[in-house]
Amino acid sequence: MTVLVVGASGATGQLLVSQLLERGLCVKIIVRNPQAASEKFPQTAKLSILQGSILDIDDATLAKYVRGCDAVASCLGHNMTPKGIFGKPRFLVTDATKKLCAAIKASNPKRAVKYVLMNTTGNKNKSLDEKQTLPEKCVLFLIRNLVPPQKDNEQAAEYLRTIIGSNDKIIEWTAVRPDSLIHEAHVSEYEICASPTRSPLFNPGKTSRINVGHFMADLIINNDIWNKWKWAMPVVYNRRSGRGI
Repeated sequence: MTVLVVGASGATGQLLVSQLLERGLCVKIIVRNPQAASEKFPQTAKLSILQGSILDIDDATLAKYVRGCDAVASCLGHNMTPKGIFGKPRFLVTDATKKLCAAIKASNPKRAVKYVLMNTTGNKNKSLDEKQTLPEKCVLFLIRNLVPPQKDNEQAAEYLRTIIGSNDKIIEWTAVRPDSLIHEAHVSEYEICASPTRSPLFNPGKTSRINVGHFMADLIINNDIWNKWKWAMPVVYNRRSGRGI
């Protein structure tokens, strides 16, 4: 099984790549600095490091990179710096999702390819009756219009939900929604929910990045887990910060 990972040099992307390699999968990553990336991962023939910036790679080359992959995972996100938040590209996650989905289709896969997007609990799944209080709606409206990464994450998930949809024969997808991300050294107990069980703004839970990587790897490898969550936006919480805590 072969997986293409974008955003592999990020804090969560590195952990996902490590999870996939530990489980014996072949992994391709696209990074701007292959030398720096090679120092972060074990030397193994199962890891292919491809140089490039996802939005700058031409369509034919990206289709070549995707060809033969059983899954594509995106851990792309905006750096939490003024330049990363307000600078270009403002729609990194959305534009990359569109390019990667087009590349998957252009690669003419023999069976459906899994697309796993790392998203956020700040994004509402409009396919479900997810409630938001008036204060939440007001704050999210301000964030959406003042902080570009929020709109980017929302539009990326919405592209999968409405444009790719749930009947596509080539691409199956899921958008994984962690809550407040923290760093932990080891995988711990976590729970998966169809929708947020607590307010991401006023009562956020915690989700360790390594648990996100573990769950994304499970989705890719385990078809039972995949079939449960495909075309959905599962929420990941660390178990100890579960409902009502």
